[in-house]
Amino acid sequence: MARHAVTLSGEIAAKIARLPVQEGGSFKRGDLLVSFDCGSYRAQLRKAQASLEAASQLVKVNDQLARLNSAGALELAQSRGKAKEAAADTSYMQTVVSKCSITAPFDGRVARRIAAVHQYVSPGNPVLDIVDSGQLELRMIVPSKWLARVTPGSRFTVVVDELGTRFPAHVERRGAQIDPVSQSIPVVGVIDGDAASLLPGMSGWASFK
Repeated sequence: MARHAVTLSGEIAAKIARLPVQEGGSFKRGDLLVSFDCGSYRAQLRKAQASLEAASQLVKVNDQLARLNSAGALELAQSRGKAKEAAADTSYMQTVVSKCSITAPFDGRVARRIAAVHQYVSPGNPVLDIVDSGQLELRMIVPSKWLARVTPGSRFTVVVDELGTRFPAHVERRGAQIDPVSQSIPVVGVIDGDAASLLPGMSGWASFK
């Protein structure tokens, strides 16, 4: 299994504009994976920025007038309040626009496209399944009575059903508790050497000496 397997979801309500990586395609950390059509959100951001600029100018004017005793304290306070409100609106829209794209959190591959370009998605709707392309983990269940000989660093051989190939491997860690019903414990191992032919989801058998 991949060390990291993630379902990417949008955080905004928008139409998908681009999905640049195809199913099975590789990507690097930071690469663009999903781009949303955010024209309306960007327009709202520009409007908020314009309101903030106008409110800030009004504060400056009222501040100067107040120094000349030509504006009251109430007018100055009201203009400052509007400027703070405009700043909050601008900050909110900047946050929304920052969510108009999703970048890769790690090096990996696209396992599945759940949504399609031009599809409208709501916040939380899944878009892509991605998996880490780094070192794969071998996850297995072994009898708890093997604990004495299945320890971190223990060597074993795994035969992958889909390939019919043997790979040397070693135990990386064991589970934190024993299943009281089956009297078994999960164990995680890693392949020693080249594992480029392996894919997440393959199955097989482990043999301990």
